[in-house]
Amino acid sequence: MTVELIAFLGKAIGVSLSGVLAPGAMTAATLAAAPRNRHAGALVALGHAAVEMPLMVLIVAGFSYWFKRPDVKVAVGLAGGAILLVMAAGMFRGAMARVRHDAPATRRGPLLTGIVLTAGNPLFLLWWAGAGLGLAVEAASLGVAAFVIFACTHWLLDLIWLETLTLTAHKGSTLFGEKAQRLLLILCGAAMVIFGARFIYVAALVAWS
Repeated sequence: MTVELIAFLGKAIGVSLSGVLAPGAMTAATLAAAPRNRHAGALVALGHAAVEMPLMVLIVAGFSYWFKRPDVKVAVGLAGGAILLVMAAGMFRGAMARVRHDAPATRRGPLLTGIVLTAGNPLFLLWWAGAGLGLAVEAASLGVAAFVIFACTHWLLDLIWLETLTLTAHKGSTLFGEKAQRLLLILCGAAMVIFGARFIYVAALVAWS
């Protein structure tokens, strides 16, 4: 590994953390899934990667222009906002229902959540069309191996962060019991309502501008 590549990865990690650690809908959804699946974060991260990895390739291939188009912003914002509101309703219903501690943890739920929340998040697309674009292009200029290392490093940050959130929330909800699980679902549901409303509001502003 060359000094140039090491220096680039250091910068890439710093910039990537601005997106990884920013609280958002994926964080809320991951926390909500934690009580029933202690490894939900890893599954959400895999779903996230299923969208993000091809997106990186498209950006390097010159398709970042499409993510900046007003009609694309409106479509993704409205769709993403609607999805978040539906998920919020499900979280509120789950909080009102009796928590089943013996309910089997499903793998498809968190995985699908990662895919849907990534594809339906206009802020995620804009991040890649902006800050992410510069990183992806610079990585590609250093060679295919550098681009692959960058992509894997960026994803590992997502994986570590989301899995850490899940393990912590799972342990906490198990320790404090059903009331803690209900409170977690209510808080995450409220966060999803806020994020969903924000997506729709921004999409409306773009449509009317």
